[in-house]
Amino acid sequence: MDFYSKDNLNAVQAKESAQRLAFAPIAFHASKSLRDLGILDTLSLFKKQGSSIDELSQKLDIDPYGIKVLLDMGLSIGLVTHNNNRYVITKLGHFVNHDPMTKVNMDFVSDICYQGMARLTESILEKRPAGLEALGEWPTVYEGLSQLTEQEKESWFNFDHYYSDRSFPTILETVFSGRGKSICDIGANTGKWTLKCCEYNPDINVTMVDLPQQLEVAKQNVEQQGYSNRVQAYPCNLLHIDNPLPEGHDVYWMSQFLDCFSQPEIVSILSRVANAMTEESDVYILELFPDRQQYESASYTMNGTSLYFTAIANGNSRFYMSSDFLPLIEKAGLSIVSVQDHIGLGHSLIHCRKQ
Repeated sequence: MDFYSKDNLNAVQAKESAQRLAFAPIAFHASKSLRDLGILDTLSLFKKQGSSIDELSQKLDIDPYGIKVLLDMGLSIGLVTHNNNRYVITKLGHFVNHDPMTKVNMDFVSDICYQGMARLTESILEKRPAGLEALGEWPTVYEGLSQLTEQEKESWFNFDHYYSDRSFPTILETVFSGRGKSICDIGANTGKWTLKCCEYNPDINVTMVDLPQQLEVAKQNVEQQGYSNRVQAYPCNLLHIDNPLPEGHDVYWMSQFLDCFSQPEIVSILSRVANAMTEESDVYILELFPDRQQYESASYTMNGTSLYFTAIANGNSRFYMSSDFLPLIEKAGLSIVSVQDHIGLGHSLIHCRKQ
């Protein structure tokens, strides 16, 4: 990654960018309103001929004032162009309106992050997720996931699953290339990886490890798919350093899990993994690293998400740079066998064994 080694803007460009940054929150909400009110969608129907304000107002039953003030901001954002009193959706507008990744990211920022991020400075200074109070009264967001509103749950889980789901199909063969008869799914969340394993291998047995309230959701999903006879739940809060992990599994799996913890907590968890595994056990860690991305936009997204961890999730974790993360594995008593990058939408798969 060499995205950030140079200052490429001249003074005029830098000042212009600073003004866009100052109004970025307004641009975000204007973009989301243009999407949610169906204005971008309707412009898509008009294609290159575009639409007038009156045509949009009649079609959508929205006052012309509201449509025009949003579209004029849309011009500044780059979502639309304007010629001969007709507005035409741009490529950027098309992606804001139609792209699944953009929708997932915008909904997550709007429903989970937006209010709480106003307390980012407080979170940094007080070393706690001060912004979490916008969602509820819990020590971390993970204890409160089951208590979020339905819209908040949908936005959180859609964001969480969107990236990992696209990595799972490509790595099942790798994970099952060894013995792989029993898997310990640490941070099982809703059980998606467990279900993928059960579908892929009819002989596999899985132990799901997570907070008790999360496991209730995962167990329901497993039962609905008919895999209860091959899956067991192991309730565990891994923030409590005395809580051990299930012993003797062939594979220990963690997907987008360790980024939810501070560096000392990661070492503690991985040390307990090392204590639980046999000499022949394999450990697979699926993570996102900003410094191992092909595209700058991916690093941008991850660095932004890290601040969600700071202000809302738990106050002390992030998407780590691989240069900070990989030494923690060795410190915990594990050896790195291989690192495979660019999986799915930017994941890295780390294969470890006991030292």
